[in-house]
Amino acid sequence: MNRLPASQQTGQQEGSKAKSNDNLPLSGLLQADLQELRQQLGYSSDLIVREMMIGPDNEIPCAFVFIAGLTEEQSVFRLMESFYTHSEKSEWGDPRKNAGNIEWILRHFPFAVGDIKLTRHFQAVKSAVLVGHTILLIEGCNQALSVDTSGGQRRNVTEPTSQTVVRGPQEGFTEAIQTNIALIRRKIKSPDIRVETRQIGRVTQTDVSIMFIEGIVDADIIRQVRDRLGQINIDGILESNYIEEFIQDSKYSVFPTVRNSERPDSVAAALLEGRVAILIDGTPYVLIVPAVFAQFMQSAEDYYHRADYGLVRLLRYVALVISLLAPSLYIAITTFHQEMIPTSLLVSLAAQREGIPFPAFIEALMMEVTFELLREAGIRMPRAVGTSISIVGALVLGSAAVDAGLVSPAMVIIVSITAISGFIFPSFDMGISIRMLRFGYMALGASFGIFGIIVGLIALVLHMCHLSSFGVPYLSPMAPFKLADQKDAIVRVPWWQMYTRPEALRPRNLWRQQKGNASDPGRQDGGEQNQG
Repeated sequence: MNRLPASQQTGQQEGSKAKSNDNLPLSGLLQADLQELRQQLGYSSDLIVREMMIGPDNEIPCAFVFIAGLTEEQSVFRLMESFYTHSEKSEWGDPRKNAGNIEWILRHFPFAVGDIKLTRHFQAVKSAVLVGHTILLIEGCNQALSVDTSGGQRRNVTEPTSQTVVRGPQEGFTEAIQTNIALIRRKIKSPDIRVETRQIGRVTQTDVSIMFIEGIVDADIIRQVRDRLGQINIDGILESNYIEEFIQDSKYSVFPTVRNSERPDSVAAALLEGRVAILIDGTPYVLIVPAVFAQFMQSAEDYYHRADYGLVRLLRYVALVISLLAPSLYIAITTFHQEMIPTSLLVSLAAQREGIPFPAFIEALMMEVTFELLREAGIRMPRAVGTSISIVGALVLGSAAVDAGLVSPAMVIIVSITAISGFIFPSFDMGISIRMLRFGYMALGASFGIFGIIVGLIALVLHMCHLSSFGVPYLSPMAPFKLADQKDAIVRVPWWQMYTRPEALRPRNLWRQQKGNASDPGRQDGGEQNQG
């Protein structure tokens, strides 16, 4: 039988003792409760305990407990000042009797704060202190008053960094979950918005909120979101991707089935369609479910300019094909299918490749890996020099590789076009998926030619048809095909023509606007509207 070292045994005993003390009720003895609270919090130096005497004759001990940096200092000072000033008035009555009645104090004292709760156990007191609340303990009272004074230094609302637009709102989410909820509520001033908050993470106790619009979202989607969040059992949640990897439908697919956004307007638009937003404290990225493939090819800016009937979106789909297949098609054609190349172009390519010691696949692989290295270096370098190093590095390495006879000029052009096409995707997650698949298609093109690429495309489409996100087919509304939803899939018709929400989401209220709006140029009736 293995024995743990004495130090580990002592640590486990202290840990189990602290956990057993979590359910202890407050004793009502001020010094004993303060000592127990200090012990459970490990005598942390940032735990502030301000003891004072209150009452008409300053005869009742009390203490305010909070953690420095998690509270707004001005709120704490105002709370202490108002409590001390009011306790000196004659309305206090019998000090000994009323001091032990925290509910009487709550009714008669003018607390200039919003959220006030009563707690009886050390677990609740400890949890409240760790989220920025101030705890009021009074001698002779076995209840504590938890006052919401959370604050401290936080990042202000700024412009989104990864999802920028030319026209549209220029505000992005912050790391404070309450601020993010407020940003969405400012967009949708509806009493039907529902917010449900829970704590996930045994150690971090991170606030995670789900947000939806009652009367629009499908009840089954809400049930699935609640169930999947309830099954998460991990010690810490530090970013939204922790949640995303637990709740996504396909654990091993390269395609994302959960969308994220740092734009309040994008999240508000998703809620109005019948989707659910998942907000995580400590990150500016909000998760949106269900997510389908077409969403990752759409930008918020598509809805802020006049409808171009899908011209820009079609350009993105063309960029997707180029980014995915351009290197593999070049490898397959130059290696196996030279008869497909016009004679003059074939002669030019043959002249360029004269003296190149590597086959086309190795040549493309070297260039792609080099570009990925430059991309990562540009991200990790300081912003002042990152972009310059990426551009200069690509120019210098490309020119030097051609002059040295390692790669052909045509390959440099193919890789450059592929890289530029990869930056067009509005979603960074989808760009990563295409980059990963690109190398697989390059191997198929080098091994089996165009036949291998076609077989790979068939397998990819079958895989995407098999995917779903919270019960919604991943390729909807294209597969299964829904004619009404094509108005906002590859094309985007004007707003006055988009009457319904996406049918694939099974919204309880399908209609987003009435037919025959005054803005509809084709409207012939005098003013009576109907909902079809």
